[in-house]
Amino acid sequence: MFENPTVSVIGLGYVGLPLAVALARHFDVIGFDTNRQRVEELRAGHDRTGELSVGELADSKLEYIADESFLSEAHIHIVTVPTPVGPDNKPDLRAVESASRMVGRHLKMGTVVVYESTVYPGVTEDFCGPILEEESGLTSGQDFFLGYSPERINPGDKVHRVDLITKVVAGQTHNVSQLLARLYGTMNGNNIFVARDIRTAEASKVIENAQRDINIAFVNEIATIFQKMGISVHDVLEAAGTKWNFLPFTPGLVGGHCIGVDPYYLAHAAQQLNIEPKVILAGRSINDGMAHRIADNIDAQLSGPSKILVLGIAFKENVPDIRNSKVADLIARLAVHGHTVDVFDPMADAAETKHEYDIDLVAEPATGYDAVVGAVAHSAFDQLSLRKLAKPDGLIADIKAIWRQRGVPDGMTYWTL
Repeated sequence: MFENPTVSVIGLGYVGLPLAVALARHFDVIGFDTNRQRVEELRAGHDRTGELSVGELADSKLEYIADESFLSEAHIHIVTVPTPVGPDNKPDLRAVESASRMVGRHLKMGTVVVYESTVYPGVTEDFCGPILEEESGLTSGQDFFLGYSPERINPGDKVHRVDLITKVVAGQTHNVSQLLARLYGTMNGNNIFVARDIRTAEASKVIENAQRDINIAFVNEIATIFQKMGISVHDVLEAAGTKWNFLPFTPGLVGGHCIGVDPYYLAHAAQQLNIEPKVILAGRSINDGMAHRIADNIDAQLSGPSKILVLGIAFKENVPDIRNSKVADLIARLAVHGHTVDVFDPMADAAETKHEYDIDLVAEPATGYDAVVGAVAHSAFDQLSLRKLAKPDGLIADIKAIWRQRGVPDGMTYWTL
């Protein structure tokens, strides 16, 4: 359909930026974002997500724009905007709708619009397609075409990069599927799986993280059970992990923009069909409740209102991403118990944390805390001096088992899941 297409990537976050840079090695690529500050930062060689280095940005021929009129130059549009849930845990498709309306204003005959945002089956064709038609005056499947290729970005993962993993693609027609296979295959050595259709590709994405969520929920539940028995779940998992087919999941807080969100998209789709997704929602309930359960356990080991240091606010280790961080829920629950909480995270942005959660990060932790909570396993926390941070008889609540092998100074109380 196109020999040398110009590609636009809509949204330059954790998903869009690495994809755009990878594609720009082979095609003319327009990297678009509505956040002009983000665009200016990238032009200056700074990626606040930490996914790409200054050198990688400097070496790329990717064009960064915040002016939507440039989108009319593209033959293929790839939409990578966020798909969160609202306060009621229902899908929030406002960003996808907005991006679709914008792309629709610049569609031309033969254009292909590909969605990478996580959605439930049917959104690309039944929700986005009509919006594109409305804005463009063109007909989907005749004048322009739809595609879907689920994103598989794992923030902070330098091994499973977008150009090194299998890409699932699906198009509205056979020719579109083959076009997308060639497009994405150019950047990842033709490591492509062509799904049967768009709905199949959408479904494959939404179950990937739902599956992980359910497995983590199981481990979180057994952690609660074994605690009551006086058994360390980490010791149990080490023993069980010697079996060849045991799945290596670990307990903890489940946040972020994928595992903590995607199952609700699948649950919503099921409920639209009058099917109650019991396993999916049970897993979500367990994982969403872990922050409060952990905070209550910490509170039970302290003698009244205490001064607590929480290490980490990001949703996972070694990334600055604070989206949907369940550590924020943990901190709020500790405050409900009357504790004073300092939060230290050298990777997170202080202004973003304040805006998102009204939490003030400390530039450096103080000393003599009644409790130190290892909430996120940043590498920077491995060698912190617990003797300096905590009181001689303080509590070390090691949620992520950061210091489990190292141990804690004599006189301190060590607690983990």
